[in-house]
Amino acid sequence: MFGTIMALALREIQRHKMRSFLTTLGIIIGVASVVTMVTIGKGATAAVQAQLASLGSNVLTVRPGAGFGRGGGGPPPPPFKESDADAIREQVAGVLTVAPQVQAAVTVVRSGQNWSTTLFGTTNDYFEVSGIALDAGRRFSEPELQAGKAVCVVGATVAANLFRDGDPLGRQFRVRDVSCEVIGVMARRGQAGFGQDQDDQVVMPLKTAERRIVGNRDIRAIQVAVDRIYSTSAVSASITQLLRERRKLQDGIADNFNIFDSKQFLDAVSGTSKTMTMLLGAVAAVSLVVGGIGIMNIMLVSVTERTREIGIRLAIGAVQREVLTQFLVEAVTLSCLGGLIGLLVALAATLSLAPVMRVPFSFDWQINALAFLFSAGIGIAFGYFPARRAASLNPIDALRHE
Repeated sequence: MFGTIMALALREIQRHKMRSFLTTLGIIIGVASVVTMVTIGKGATAAVQAQLASLGSNVLTVRPGAGFGRGGGGPPPPPFKESDADAIREQVAGVLTVAPQVQAAVTVVRSGQNWSTTLFGTTNDYFEVSGIALDAGRRFSEPELQAGKAVCVVGATVAANLFRDGDPLGRQFRVRDVSCEVIGVMARRGQAGFGQDQDDQVVMPLKTAERRIVGNRDIRAIQVAVDRIYSTSAVSASITQLLRERRKLQDGIADNFNIFDSKQFLDAVSGTSKTMTMLLGAVAAVSLVVGGIGIMNIMLVSVTERTREIGIRLAIGAVQREVLTQFLVEAVTLSCLGGLIGLLVALAATLSLAPVMRVPFSFDWQINALAFLFSAGIGIAFGYFPARRAASLNPIDALRHE
């Protein structure tokens, strides 16, 4: 019984190929739009999460100032000292490692080639906190850190631009007027958040940078790695209390430092990205409803065209349920066909757009299945009224129809 109805539905669709294709076009566009938007959105979310995670997971960054930048025209906020970093390491529960930093924009020179980069003066804890591995060489030794030796670990971008003629290990280059020996090369990390190249940096011992590059002992940032069993917000509150005491800030006086929580920022950005993806998917889903209206319109036209056929079927013994099922199957077949083509279009679109937008391709079978089922539901919802209208025709009136 159902096989006969399906065969009749397919025969009718095949008789009007162009009309059937135009009918399903709305469903094709709707399904392709929804799946493409959601897939690209998930890829973008994954890319943002990966970039932010590369800054360090469960990491707090403490900087002087009430926020990013100095703000108004008042005096600059007081910098930190190495003793502040030591106090955080020793007195705050949940802290794994602490990396004090000084930072400067420098031009590095070798054999007539120069490159503008960022120099970090810090300790070996910097590599732990930031999750930086080395492709070659080693970290700083304890005597090098204590004596402030002129040794450096360079990022992959710096190594590629200064040492195009071979391995940089053991070779010299100049950082301003300081001759520095390369003892290590960092593994390539790629772009971080806000388009920053994480491989474009030079790291040297903290004392070396203080004495020979920046000329003072002011610490401009302290990175703190937090144990995963502790809440970063609780550790941040403890650091805030400690630093307020050390900086002698009375009650009612605002903090003259800020703490950036990478985990909370990652959660906030991920949540925003997911919300935007859902919003884009909802907007794209409107075209599915438009496609359903197109199916209903064409099916009503089909009922009008086939009124005599319906009358003959009813006159020779067909029941209303059979006529209703036939037209409903036609509508669902059209919408399912449009859904399948839409999924193929979405697959091609996402495979093409993902490399252009530099986001990973993330196939989600759940959204694909949901989009297909929704397209089938659209066929049932918008095909029922025309099918019901066809089934309720009076056989005598239908036979008289011209």
